Amino acid sequence: MSSPIGPYAPAMRAGPWLVCSGQIGVLQGQDGPELAGDGLEEQARQALANVAEVLSGRGFGWTNVVKTTVFLAGIEHYAAFNDVYREVLGDHRPARSVVAVAGLPMGALVEVEAWAYSG
Repeated sequence: MSSPIGPYAPAMRAGPWLVCSGQIGVLQGQDGPELAGDGLEEQARQALANVAEVLSGRGFGWTNVVKTTVFLAGIEHYAAFNDVYREVLGDHRPARSVVAVAGLPMGALVEVEAWAYSG
C-alpha cells in the first residue's frame, strides 16, 4: 500500500474502535502511487487489500469490521463490486452503505472505508 495521497491518517483509534479512511485501489508504482488497473474488479480488489493492510497493521482483521462505506464512480459498478466484496469478505457481512459519486481521487472507480471494533 502507498502513503495517503492527502493530508489524513489511514486510520484513527478511538477506544475499542478503529476508523479506517477511505482506500482506493492504488499501489506504489515506480513513479509513485498508481491505480491497480483500469477495471472495477482490479481496483476493488486492491482497495479491499489496502483496507485489510490498514486493519492488520493495527491488530484488526475483516472479522472486526462492523461497517463499510463504499463509494462508486458509477452505480453500474454495483454488481461487479458485490462479486469482489463477497470473494474477499467470505461469509462476513458487516453493515454497508454504497453511494455513487461524481468523482474519486486519481480517477478511481471505487473507494472503501471501514469501521472496526475490538471489544
